[in-house]
Amino acid sequence: MTRRTRFAPSPTGRLHLGHALAAKEAFGFGPCLLRIEDIDHTRCKPDYTRGIYRDLDWLGLDWPLPVRVQSRHYLDYANSVAHLLEKGLAYPCALTRSELKAGARSKPENTLSPESYLGIFTNADGMPNTKPSLPYAIRLNLSLALRSMGGSSLTFEETGHNITGKFFDARAPLEDWAASERPDPIIARKDIGVSYHMAVTYDDNLQGITHVVRGMDLFEETPLHVLIQHLMGWPTPIYHHHALLTREDGEKLSKRGLDTSLETLRENGLTAAQVLAMAAP
Repeated sequence: MTRRTRFAPSPTGRLHLGHALAAKEAFGFGPCLLRIEDIDHTRCKPDYTRGIYRDLDWLGLDWPLPVRVQSRHYLDYANSVAHLLEKGLAYPCALTRSELKAGARSKPENTLSPESYLGIFTNADGMPNTKPSLPYAIRLNLSLALRSMGGSSLTFEETGHNITGKFFDARAPLEDWAASERPDPIIARKDIGVSYHMAVTYDDNLQGITHVVRGMDLFEETPLHVLIQHLMGWPTPIYHHHALLTREDGEKLSKRGLDTSLETLRENGLTAAQVLAMAAP
């Protein structure tokens, strides 16, 4: 198998040392695409996107063109959500977080047509809407989706974080979720019209990603992604979750707090080789 992976940062801030570790893991794994996951137009900024290109170039990393920029493809992701609406596996939910915390339960009734939903993603001229928003979120009916799979296998192969060739059962954590008081997972956020879960699985399929290389903080999202892949008829990649770079208190490095941005490290005189050497868990 010819391996293909991707490095997919979100431009919600400056890349930091943790991103250098993630980039080193992905680009060192095999042929690696660059994807800009800027679908959250409420937080992403063009200046941060430019910074991603600048920082990765400074690190000496190369990627093939064109770069997949998610914000140019909202309608692609919406069509996938519409497919699940059409199958009766997704439904609109207008409840707020506070209402859900107060014990309100979403009602999985399919009261939204795919055509009505897709209409939000085009403007009056029929052109794609670059900043879609909904009067509701759209949730996956998790119990029904699992039942629709019957006895189909929902396992995925994990090769990362000191695990080699380990197969995990995606069904078990999803059934626990469905049986709990947690609300059904959101596949389209009301403020941006789609969700990370739909966009990332769509793009991995579109781009022929064979190995998903990402941090362990996303490991628990994998069962949901595997389910979406099966519901949509997409192949499930091999997953490789790597360890994270943490602060002294054990917390994951973030774009807030301790300033380890690559821009700052560069301005302080560190070389790219030094930064890559520092980017080790």
